[in-house]
Amino acid sequence: MNIAVIDIGTNTVLLLVAEVSDDGRLRPLLYEQRIPRLGTGVDASRRLAEESISRVILVLKEYLQLLYPYHPVSTVVCGTSALRDAANRKDFTELLERELGLVVEVLTGEDEAILTYRGALSGLSGVQRAIVLDIGGGSTEISAGDTSHVLRKWSLDIGSVRLTERFFRHDPPASSEIDEATLYIRGELRRLAGFDGSGHVLIGVAGTATTLAVLDQGLKDFTMEAVANYRLSRDAVERLFTRLKEVSHMELLRLTPAMQGRADIMTAGTLLLREVMDATRCDELIVSERGVRYGIALREWEKQRRRL
Repeated sequence: MNIAVIDIGTNTVLLLVAEVSDDGRLRPLLYEQRIPRLGTGVDASRRLAEESISRVILVLKEYLQLLYPYHPVSTVVCGTSALRDAANRKDFTELLERELGLVVEVLTGEDEAILTYRGALSGLSGVQRAIVLDIGGGSTEISAGDTSHVLRKWSLDIGSVRLTERFFRHDPPASSEIDEATLYIRGELRRLAGFDGSGHVLIGVAGTATTLAVLDQGLKDFTMEAVANYRLSRDAVERLFTRLKEVSHMELLRLTPAMQGRADIMTAGTLLLREVMDATRCDELIVSERGVRYGIALREWEKQRRRL
């Protein structure tokens, strides 16, 4: 059966149409990404801006046209950090239902961590213990477990957009601003105190990890084949961070089109990745193009099977 999932995040709106076989194997048929940045200013104002909402609606209208030829048995729309934080969330979800007929499921941070874990592991085999890291625009989800269960999970209010808006006032950021952001991240990561990630495979999903995979390979364009299961060492992350923090986001845009919509937040995202790798004692990151959308697709497939 074909299932469509639309993920409305703080920075991106992502579309997945996937074919799920009878034994639960998932094959992506359509993958699209747009960057309307719904969460612009939400950290400070706790409200979704009218301009941001308008950009998201345009993307959703486009996505509904793109997914139609695949005739999905179900289309699931989910929202994450920006919608969790916004005081006018209900106005936004009612608008989407009224204008587009879309019902939005706002995921809790813990639900997002669990579904992301399941989605990430659907693209890997032979992993016994894993940590799945999802650096989003507004929040970061970390989940740890074995092949079938999430045993520990954290949802932290630190994301690449939130950190950039809160700490980086210059372009490129001043060293004092990076120091402030680093201290704040480390304070949030104290919630992981006592957790030892050694012996786990660290898997990174979402835009920070995939864009760094493109940069580390010296590629001009993003392709799923190039980033899927690419391995980034802790040394490579440090080298890339040193490079990113020294240049303006306009200069970063010239490195690769994959930076489009991300150039101004990549330094914060890479800093966050470095700090998580240190906190979990992981020296390598496996990059995955799979995330919460894939976990939701599998969850929806199970629901549909129960109805048959």
